[in-house]
Amino acid sequence: MRNIIALALGILATAGASAVPAQQEGKALATGICSACHGPEGHSVSPVFPRLAGQQSAYIVLQLDAFRGHQRSDPNAQAYMWGMASQLNDDTIKELADYYAAQKPVPGQAGDAALVAAGEKIFVGGIPAQGVPACASCHGALAEGVAAFPRLGGQHVDYLIAQLQGFQSGLRSNAPIMLAVVRTLTAEQIKAVAVYAASR
Repeated sequence: MRNIIALALGILATAGASAVPAQQEGKALATGICSACHGPEGHSVSPVFPRLAGQQSAYIVLQLDAFRGHQRSDPNAQAYMWGMASQLNDDTIKELADYYAAQKPVPGQAGDAALVAAGEKIFVGGIPAQGVPACASCHGALAEGVAAFPRLGGQHVDYLIAQLQGFQSGLRSNAPIMLAVVRTLTAEQIKAVAVYAASR
């Protein structure tokens, strides 16, 4: 992985001197470099790396900007994305975001029926007694995402769990609203809502 990142940084640093037209640089990076971790067309197979196909463009822009500015300090952000994003300019970030947003998302996979049912209650109705709002109010009724709120449908369950745990512990602190949302969730509730969201 370190070799991939080193190679990618070298390519990114010399991108301005390449023959790739500026308006196609984002797609070239996505298909030639980012695919090493995020998969062809953003269809990642490893839960360490999120699926980006069909993700909201505005959300990707925000995250890449946060990586570039070291505002996302969760361990995988530091290990993989700080260096990668440091070489991106605003135009290329927007091109990458638009490329992934235009790709067909991975269909949701059915999970354990009991977990899906429990997760649906949280996603659709929240948990008023714990001060947890409905996830659908920001992430969309089908977990498709809305503007700067990310698509969750079709995502890796383990990735979603890791992100929710990161918000809860404070390791991922670049979305203050999520710190409040997940504060009171139990481990089982986190798992249930992740399984449900990923199944959409």
